[in-house]
Parts: sequence; structure tokens; C-alpha cells
Amino acid sequence: MNDSSSAVPAGPVPDIGLLIIGDEILSGRRADKHLPKVIEMLGQRGLALAWSQFMGDDPRRITEVLRQTFAGTDVVFCCGGIGATPDDHTRQCAAAALGVDLVLHPQAKVLIEERMRDVAMEQGQAYDPDRPDNVHRLNMGVFPVGADIIANPYNKIPGFSCEGPGGAKIHFVPGFPVMAWPMIESLLDGPYRCWHGAQQRQERSVVVFGGLEATLTPLMLQVERDHPVKVFSLPSVDHPVHGRHIELGVKGDPGAVNAAFSDLLAGLERHGARLGPEMVRNQ
Repeated sequence: MNDSSSAVPAGPVPDIGLLIIGDEILSGRRADKHLPKVIEMLGQRGLALAWSQFMGDDPRRITEVLRQTFAGTDVVFCCGGIGATPDDHTRQCAAAALGVDLVLHPQAKVLIEERMRDVAMEQGQAYDPDRPDNVHRLNMGVFPVGADIIANPYNKIPGFSCEGPGGAKIHFVPGFPVMAWPMIESLLDGPYRCWHGAQQRQERSVVVFGGLEATLTPLMLQVERDHPVKVFSLPSVDHPVHGRHIELGVKGDPGAVNAAFSDLLAGLERHGARLGPEMVRNQ
């Protein structure tokens, strides 16, 4: 069961963010896989990631970032640090950021006990709830007061969701992709299903051979003034096929992109630019 399905507000879709926590990512011991996967999952549903941030296992920094995020209005997925070992601080930092206590969530307790029974059965042992390691495992269900749980289909150990005073919702999931990704998908296809397609975006771009960004900047600014799109410029100095060039384009709502791109092409022609292939990407 996922109790995070309530209170999805009507109106525009808020910015969607991603927090990734863990010293092992910043030290290079493990390569992050969450960022590209979350971008992919959102894109498949016509949604887009507005921002992402990496943090180490520093309680002070985690608490401050969570406090700032809770004060906003974004929907945020937070991966990592919700275990019960000494280097896991996310649950405690979330409570500190909200100014509330940590308590054992009753539904989380049931799920964790179910998992412990399953493991004992798999190992051919009797389940002893009072064994010290089993008592310690219940700490994985100690969440900030008022938290909702996020079901974990991999091993039943839940994540949790909290809402801040500004309306932001942060969904906390484990750092393990095999657990985190299905949990994030359950939210995207559950409480946030009503937002599918709301941030559908398209990119149209063209290769400009030998172009100089400084020369083309006034054109880019003019296109953004005239159309509700973003203009982007991706220069390359040693492309194996196109050599020195700029990929210049516009992105935004598909209904606005075509007109903006036509004006961009017209402006490039006035500049006498030498143009290459055009590209279209749907996001």
C-alpha cells in the first residue's frame, strides 16, 4: 500500500527534483545511476526533471538542503541514506528539517516484521522478534511524525514521504536502484498519474557550421522574446563528423516550438549561416 496518494494539488505541475545522497557517489566508489533513470522514467510519462543535487553523508548539509526544499513547492525524489547503519542520516535529517520527532510507523513495523519472518523461514530458523538484530531492524521504519510510507516491492522495507510547510513533497527511497526505481514508478503511476503528459516537450535544432555563439546571441535572445520557448546552444570544436559547429535549437511546448524554430532558421539565413542537418527530439 502507498499512502502518498492523497493531496495531489490541481493546477500546474510543480517542478520535479531529485536528491541523491551518499559519500560513495562523491568519492567515485560507485557511479550514480539514478539521474539518467529518473530522467528516462519522467520522459516516458511526459514529465521533466527540473533539477538534481548530489550530497555526501553530511547530516548538517542534508538537513539544510531538506529544510530549504520543504519550504518550497516542488515534488522531490530522494535516493539514499534511509537505512539503519551509522552512515545513514536521511531519516533523522528529514525529521530535523521539519522540526518533528521520529517515531516507529505502525504500518512500517508490520512490513518489516513480515520481512524478518520471511528471512527466518528462508533460512530455516524460528523468528525471534526480541533478538537484538531484529529489534535494530525496526529502526528502518522510524520516520518523521506524519510521514506516509512508500511500498517496497523488492523486500517490503518501506520508504516514506513527507510534506513541508510550503507544500513540497519529498519521497525518500533507498539508494539501491532495484528498490528505488520501482518505488519511484509506483508514485509516478499512482498519485502523480494525473500529471502524465503535462510537461511534454519537444526540441528542434540545426547544425550551424563554423558558427560563433557571440555572433548568434542577439538572434537567440530575440527568439526567446518572441516565443514561449527556451533557446539552446551546444558548441563542438572537434566533432568527428561535423567538425567545429554549433547545434542551435529551441525547446518547449510542441505547439510553440515549430513557429520559434522557423524564426530561428530565418534569422540564421539572414546571417548567411551555413546549415547542416536538422534534428527533432520529443521528451
